[in-house]
Amino acid sequence: MQRSTIRSWFLVHKWTSIVCTAFLLMLCVTGLPLIFHHEIDELTEEAPQYGMPGVGSSGEAPGLRPLDEMLAKALAARPGEVPVFMAFDNDQPSMTITTAPRPDSPAEDMTIQLFDRSTGQATGAVDEDGVMHFLLQLHTDMFLGLPGMLFLGLMGLFFVIAIISGVVLYAPFMNKLDFGTLRTSRSTRLKWLDYHNLLGIVALAWMTVVGLTGVINALATPIIQYWQLTELAEMTRSYAGKGAVPPERYGSIDKAMAAARKEIPGNNPQFIGFPGGAFSSKHHYAVFFQGDTPLTERLLTPALIDAETGEFTDARPMPWYAKALALSQPLHFGDYGGLPLKILWAILTVFTMIVLGSGLYLWLGKRRSGTEALVREVESGGEVMPAE
Repeated sequence: MQRSTIRSWFLVHKWTSIVCTAFLLMLCVTGLPLIFHHEIDELTEEAPQYGMPGVGSSGEAPGLRPLDEMLAKALAARPGEVPVFMAFDNDQPSMTITTAPRPDSPAEDMTIQLFDRSTGQATGAVDEDGVMHFLLQLHTDMFLGLPGMLFLGLMGLFFVIAIISGVVLYAPFMNKLDFGTLRTSRSTRLKWLDYHNLLGIVALAWMTVVGLTGVINALATPIIQYWQLTELAEMTRSYAGKGAVPPERYGSIDKAMAAARKEIPGNNPQFIGFPGGAFSSKHHYAVFFQGDTPLTERLLTPALIDAETGEFTDARPMPWYAKALALSQPLHFGDYGGLPLKILWAILTVFTMIVLGSGLYLWLGKRRSGTEALVREVESGGEVMPAE
């Protein structure tokens, strides 16, 4: 590789790393406990006991309370509010009902209530003031909403570019060295340079996957908005020009669920989006069904049911960009393979923190060295060190 090429890639690696390192360290620190958020919740919160199984793929399990009854209880607990979401756990008869002052209220104005459908009793509300919720908000958008999400997405993109440029520089750097060489008896800088390169190449695939899925997750709001403007608008074209259905004219949720199950048999409902919210039109209940295999359970198919009449309107799989979002969200936190995969995710997160910290140390230690001196360091595998 020519020196001019190495110099260009070195500058790309240097500046993309400098820009994103502090934010990536914050994301690693907050993301580490979030990997185990289910396990932490189980240890710190008392789990309610349920008396019967949840909803099976063949339909409603016997003995579960009607959805209309559960909705009435949720609205009675929050007078003056309207329903936004109703979500299900298909392994046990627990469910959540989200209400808000308006269908399009921001997330901070929403209240999520927990219910046991086997008894019809409320089992509590989602804690939005706890440590895990704080970490999730900091990790997702730094409490800045969409601008914060997009900013962190940009930092994720810089991270991916830094990874790519680092791989390009790794080849000439290791040209004279065996893989995994750690020159611990030499200078402190050279030792940390070797650690930086070794851990970076070991965690390469993981860092790339997490970086890319983080960028996709940061685009969640624009992706859903684009789906509304395109696919959802096409599905509800016959309703164009009609006024929104007011909450007092909402029809039976149980009737809507029956109509949706008839059109998409064999799959489990994951959640219902009520009219006017981000996942539905102004006229429909959007019943989202998940697939019946470990992979397809992440992929959703919405069935639109007229909220006033309970009649089926349309159903079609989510487009490719929405599927990419649905698959990237659990992959980002290692939610696909149970506890062993989460432990691996945590180890690689620690590796990434060392890579980021060592890169910052190397830059701070030699920030006054000329670019050409640092390029010679890459060419020589660290044998020609920049002057102190």
